[in-house]
Amino acid sequence: MNQRETDPVVVVGAGLAGSRTCTELRKRGYGGPIVLIGDEATKPYDRPPLSKGVIRGKREPKPLKADYEGLDIDLRLETKAESVDLAGRRVLTSGGPIAFGSLVIATGATPVRLPGTGEQLLLRTGNDALALRDRLGSGARVVVIGAGWIGAEVAHAALERGCAVVGLEYQSAPLAQALGAEIGARFADWWGGTLRTGVRVAAVEPDGVHLEGGEVIPADTVVTGVGVRPATAWLAGSGLELLPAVAVDERLRAGVPDVYALGDAAAWWSPRFGRRMDVQHWDDAYSAPSVVAQGIIGGEGPESVHDPVPYFWSDQFGHRIEYVGHHSADDALAVDTVEGAWSARWTDAEGRLTAALAVDAPKLIPVLRKEIAAV
Repeated sequence: MNQRETDPVVVVGAGLAGSRTCTELRKRGYGGPIVLIGDEATKPYDRPPLSKGVIRGKREPKPLKADYEGLDIDLRLETKAESVDLAGRRVLTSGGPIAFGSLVIATGATPVRLPGTGEQLLLRTGNDALALRDRLGSGARVVVIGAGWIGAEVAHAALERGCAVVGLEYQSAPLAQALGAEIGARFADWWGGTLRTGVRVAAVEPDGVHLEGGEVIPADTVVTGVGVRPATAWLAGSGLELLPAVAVDERLRAGVPDVYALGDAAAWWSPRFGRRMDVQHWDDAYSAPSVVAQGIIGGEGPESVHDPVPYFWSDQFGHRIEYVGHHSADDALAVDTVEGAWSARWTDAEGRLTAALAVDAPKLIPVLRKEIAAV
């Protein structure tokens, strides 16, 4: 048995990407030790249901369907990765050092907090979702900072449960940063007049949300949803290139032999789009583990390169939004409306489809995804 098979594959981050990397390795016949490290106390679980179902009281957090014991995966919960010694091939953790033959970085991302000493609820973990759900009682004054994907889903849940909601967005329209102001403006009415755009939050304090200019908005609960940052601080000084996500190639290799990164913690090179992609969505975390597993086992295969057409969905205010591809500010935009459903398409200077958005048109996106993939 060679060193690759006797030294463990250490996967840091027990979310979807980390868990699937472990199970994909076993699926492909890897027989060596596998260690999966997670800093939470619970087994890996799916995150999209937290904002789409758990905070609405429609379901409970559920672990992923993976038999860690049966697959001989050493799952170490409540273990925090503190640093990595690449030369010594060790991950230094709160539970002591762990030697590795291959290292997989799947630590995800952490929500951004705003200045101030007031309480801010975030939505990233199962405990976050349960704590927020407990606050969404009838008549509760809820301020949602950020009208992006998470902010809209939180506002939807809060309004559904009878809260008095105020949404605050520094852009001119919801989702403007992701989709542009023209498309974002189409979502403003969904908020039912509760959204204020073009406002900047100075701080979250005990007496409420302080805006630039001095206005204070009182709140029983403040939810901050202004984005996330890759959870890569523990890799500072390691020698890996941090953007701050780990820079990896199209095979998800981090520039050091036998070191990989994927999911929210990775910025991967896309030959399709000719740029690095930092895709912080479920679909990317789901598909990337097969490429990492293939790389660790060795050899070429149909899943040797990670270059998918990105896909994302959101359920908010009774509507289904789906986005596929990646567009730039220079792409041409066209909007189509058919029987209440509508879609948007972005094309480049050569007329090639680069991205598409569909609202309440679920049959459209698979067709458009294939069109983008064929370019």
